Amino acid sequence: MAVTRATDNAVTTLTLDTPHNRNALSTALVEELTAGLREASGDPDVRAIVLTHTGGTFCAGADLTEAGGSVEGRTAQMLGLLRAILETPKPVVAKIDGHVRAGGMGLVGACDVVVAGTKATFALTEVRLGLAPSIVSLTLLPRMNSRAASRYFLTGEKFGAHEAEAIGLISEASADPATTVEDILGSLRQGSPQGLAESKRLTTESILADFDARGTDLSDRSANLFASEEAREGMMSFLEKRPPSWATHGR
Repeated sequence: MAVTRATDNAVTTLTLDTPHNRNALSTALVEELTAGLREASGDPDVRAIVLTHTGGTFCAGADLTEAGGSVEGRTAQMLGLLRAILETPKPVVAKIDGHVRAGGMGLVGACDVVVAGTKATFALTEVRLGLAPSIVSLTLLPRMNSRAASRYFLTGEKFGAHEAEAIGLISEASADPATTVEDILGSLRQGSPQGLAESKRLTTESILADFDARGTDLSDRSANLFASEEAREGMMSFLEKRPPSWATHGR
């Protein structure tokens, strides 16, 4: 299984569990995570959902080694996963203590509360692969301040948990993310199911409206980028561990 599920004390934990490929967004992982969210959403005994990971990477983004299936199908699948996180009436809390890259950043943006430990690093690396953070912009732009979004969308630079907190990407940088998340879950357990669902809805309505207005267009744009010559060169350079043909080194 790509995603393991466990429910205890009114909380379902969904763990990304393919450390061999850095929890990349394979078809199997996206399908299993989406199914886990829907199952937890429909369980009246579940008050909150925790999204976490095994290994040193929370999520590396798209699985560039995966063959089969259309690009359009995979981008639509990613759009559906982000929508599923936003639409579930349960609060989704991310517990991260590893690296987050590219499409994995979209998961972070979609979660309601995000706690990251000292081992967490973040980067939007699409620009270095001939791509753009098209679909994930739907969840990231409402969270990050505009200056930070411009910098990190364009540079692909890596930054840590404290910077992520300062720019609004995560809720809290913590030296002990497990304890911090448990404290947050304790508060969520005090909320009524109706109160939690309606309060979450207030924070996600405008993001979902943007999904409705722009999601299909951004999914198409993402698919076109993945099919381009520059993206093919970018992905081959990544897999071959070499600089892409357009990279220059100054300064």
